[in-house]
Amino acid sequence: MTMERSVAIRFESVSFSYPAARVLEAASFHVHAGEFAALVGPNGAGKTTALRLILGLVRPESGRVTVLGRSPEEARNAIGYVPQHASYDPAFPISVSEVVRMGRLRSSTRRYGPEDGRAVERALALADVEALASRPYPALSGGQRRRVLVARALAAEPELLILDEPTANMDSESEGRLFETLGGLKGQATILIVTHDTGFVTSLTDAVFCVGEGGSGGRIVKHRAVPAAHAASVQYGGSALQVLHDTALPDNGCCSDDRVGHPERNAR
Repeated sequence: MTMERSVAIRFESVSFSYPAARVLEAASFHVHAGEFAALVGPNGAGKTTALRLILGLVRPESGRVTVLGRSPEEARNAIGYVPQHASYDPAFPISVSEVVRMGRLRSSTRRYGPEDGRAVERALALADVEALASRPYPALSGGQRRRVLVARALAAEPELLILDEPTANMDSESEGRLFETLGGLKGQATILIVTHDTGFVTSLTDAVFCVGEGGSGGRIVKHRAVPAAHAASVQYGGSALQVLHDTALPDNGCCSDDRVGHPERNAR
C-alpha cells in the first residue's frame, strides 16, 4: 500500500483577476513536501500573481490556496523568500552577516539569542558565503548578493524556500555555486524556483508547472521534462532538463510514470 505524500503547496480551482485582465482561471496544482519544483512562464503570464497568492499578499477570488497545510498567512513564518530584486542603499554600512541576521527577525520585540547566531552561521555555510561574512554588502557582486539573500532566507530555517528568478544577472560561477547550494538543500526543504525560462530547467527539478501557456486559459499546467544533453549546462549549475510542452500531466498524477525526467520519453 502506498502512503500519501504530504503536500507543501496546493492550488484548488484558483481564479484571480486584476481590473484590466484575468490572470488565473480555475488553476489547480500541487507541490509535494521535499520536492524541488519549477514554476515557469513568459513575463506577464501570472507567475508573480501565483507567488503573491502563495505568500498571502493577495487572496484568490475563488478557489483555495494552502501552504504547508495552512492558509498562506498562517504559513508565512515557515517560508523563506528570495526576491528577484532587493533594493538597498549602497551608502548604508551593513555587513553580510547583518543582512543574514535579518532572516531571524520575527517581530520587533524579539531578542536575538545564541540559537539565532548558530542559525546565521549555518546559513552562511550552506550558501557558501562564510568568507564574505564581514564584507560590506554593497561591495559585493550581483551574484554574491543573491547568494547572501539565499543565506538570509535559510537563516529562518524555512520549510518552504521560494526563489524568484534566482540566476538573473548572475555570472556562470555564481550560478554554479547557487545550484550547488540548492542541491545540498534538496529534500531538507521544499524548494520552488520561479523563472521565465520555459525551455529548460535544472536537473534538480522534480516537477515543472507552466503558467500562462498558449491555450491554457489561465490554468497552471504540469509538464514532463527529460534530460537535455545539448543544453548549456553552465546555465543550470550542471545537467539540464528540457520541458516538454506537448505533455500535460494530470494534477493528481503522482505516480512514477508522471515524474520529471521519465526515461522512456525523448526530448524533441
